[in-house]
Amino acid sequence: MTNFVVPLLTTVARQVKANFVRKTRQTDAVQEQFLRSLLLAHQETELGQKYGLRNIKTIEQFQERVPILPYSSYEPYTERIAQGETNILTAEPVVYLTLTSGSTGKKKMIPTTRRSQNAFRRATLTSIGFLTEALKRRKLEFGKLLLTNSVQTWGRTSGGIDYGPSSAGVLRMDKFLYKQLFANPYETLQPADSVARHYVCLLFALREESTRGMIANFPMLNLRSANYLERYAEDLLLDLEKGTIAAWLELEPEVRIQLEQQHSATPRRAAQLREILKSEGRLTPKLAWQNLSFIANARGGTSDFYFERFPAYFGDTPIFGAAYSSAEGMFSIYTDVNDDASVLAIESSFFEFIPEDQWEAEHPKTLLATEVKAGERYRILITNYGGFYRYDIGDVVEVVGFYETAPLIVFRYRRGGFVSSTTEKTTEFHATQVMQALQQEFNLLLEDFCITLSDNEFPARYLANIELASGYILDNPQVFLASFDRKLQEVNTHYEISRRDTIPSPRLRILSSGSFAIIRQRQLQKGIPDSQLKFPHVSEDRNFLAELSVEQEIRLPGDLKRA
Repeated sequence: MTNFVVPLLTTVARQVKANFVRKTRQTDAVQEQFLRSLLLAHQETELGQKYGLRNIKTIEQFQERVPILPYSSYEPYTERIAQGETNILTAEPVVYLTLTSGSTGKKKMIPTTRRSQNAFRRATLTSIGFLTEALKRRKLEFGKLLLTNSVQTWGRTSGGIDYGPSSAGVLRMDKFLYKQLFANPYETLQPADSVARHYVCLLFALREESTRGMIANFPMLNLRSANYLERYAEDLLLDLEKGTIAAWLELEPEVRIQLEQQHSATPRRAAQLREILKSEGRLTPKLAWQNLSFIANARGGTSDFYFERFPAYFGDTPIFGAAYSSAEGMFSIYTDVNDDASVLAIESSFFEFIPEDQWEAEHPKTLLATEVKAGERYRILITNYGGFYRYDIGDVVEVVGFYETAPLIVFRYRRGGFVSSTTEKTTEFHATQVMQALQQEFNLLLEDFCITLSDNEFPARYLANIELASGYILDNPQVFLASFDRKLQEVNTHYEISRRDTIPSPRLRILSSGSFAIIRQRQLQKGIPDSQLKFPHVSEDRNFLAELSVEQEIRLPGDLKRA
C-alpha cells in the first residue's frame, strides 16, 4: 500500500503544480476571476450585504467600497460565529476556528470553511510537485517524512465548532492526505505532552529506514526534534530493540494502548543505529536516516539564524520552504530547495500590496500582484474564503523577481516587531542579519539571542542578550559588542544616524546556559502551542527576559568611562 500511494500522490502533485504554473502566465486574469467568484459566493452574507458585494463589478469598485480593516473590526463577527450564528462572514458553514498563536500579539480567531481549506490542500500539493522535481534534479527522492505537530484541538465553542491551532485543524481536516506522507503513525501526534509526542514520533520514524524528510513550522522546531533524538538516543534504541514504549513517557492511557498495538521489536534496525551511535558518539537525523533528502520549514525572516546550526544535525540536506502561510491564509509557494523566494499563491487568495511610502497613510493606495517591483518591500493584504477582506496581517515582504507574471516574494518581518530607542525601528530582519554575520566573524554558534532596551534611561540603550551554544566560548566580548554596534549601523541607517548623538552605546549580556529554554517554556505556559512557537529576537517588553541569570555584562570603552 505504502509503495503504491506515495508515487500516486506525487503524480497528482506534479499535475496540480503544472496547472499552477500555467496560471502564473496570466496572473491578472486568475486574480480577477478569484475575486469575482468570491464576491458572488459571499454577496448574501451579513458582511457582504453591508459592503454591497452584489453590486461590485470591478477591482477598483472593490477597493473603493471595502476598507482595509484590522482584526478588531472582525472580532464581533467571529465571536458570533463561535456562538453558532451562520452566514456572517462566509456563506459556507465554519467547520473550524483557528486561534492564532498570540506569540506576536493578541490571539485572533480565524474562521475555516471547507472551501478555504481546499486552498491549503491545493497549495500543499503544488509545493510537493515543486519539491519532487527539485529533488529529482539533485538525484534525490521524495518519500515519507517525520512530523511532530500536535493534532489536539483546544475545545469546542458554545456553537459546537472545534477550535485550536492552525496546524491541528489542517491535519485533522486532511487526515487521509497527510497519513500517506508520514513516516510515523497519525496516532503519534495525539499525546498532549510535548516530550512524549516527540519521543513516539521519533520512535516510529526510526523504524522506517527509508524516511526521506522532516517537516516543522519553523527551523527551531526541526532543531528541537534533532536535539530530542540526540538526548533520548539510548532510550529510543532500547524501545526499538525490545518493542516497548518507555514507561516514563507521559502518555494518555488510550494513546499508549493504540501505539503499543502498532509497535513491535525491530532488533536489526536497533543494532544498526546502535553501531552508528557507538562509532559517532551521537545520533543525528542525517546519521539515522542516511537517505534523508529534505528538511521542510519556514524560510525568510529569522530563519537564516537557525540554519547556521543545521549542518551539525542535517549535513548538507536541502532545506525546502514548502509554503508561506498563516492562520489567515496561504500567501506563497516555494518552487525550489535552498531558496528563500516563493511564488505568490494566486489560486488561493486575492492579493494587494501596500508600498512602503503608503504605510503611514490613513487610506493607503495599493498595488496589484503584477504592479509590484523587484527590490521593493510591501505590506501584503489578503482576501479569501475565510471571510476577511483586504486584511492586513502586518507581514512585510520583499519582491525579489517574478515567476512568469506572478511575483516572487520573501517574508522579511512582521510589522510592529521592532525595537526603537528613538524612532529608528530596528526589525527582526536587521537583528538576524547582524547576529548571523557575528557568528561567522567570531566562528561561534549562539543558542539564541534577543535584543531588548534598557530600563530607566532615555533614550534607552540596546541590550544584546545572547546565549552561547554548548561548547563555545566568546574570547573577545568587547570586540564582539563593538562589531555588533558597527554592523547594526550598517544594516539600519536610522540606527546609524541616531547612534551618532542620541542613542547610548549598546551593552552585551551573556546569559547562562538554558536561559532561552526558560523563555520558551514561559511562552508555552501562556498557551502558545509548541508547534507555533515563534521566538521574538527583538522586544520592547522590558520584562521579557526578567529573572534570567546574566553571567557577564560587557560595555564599550566609552561607556566604561561614564559608568
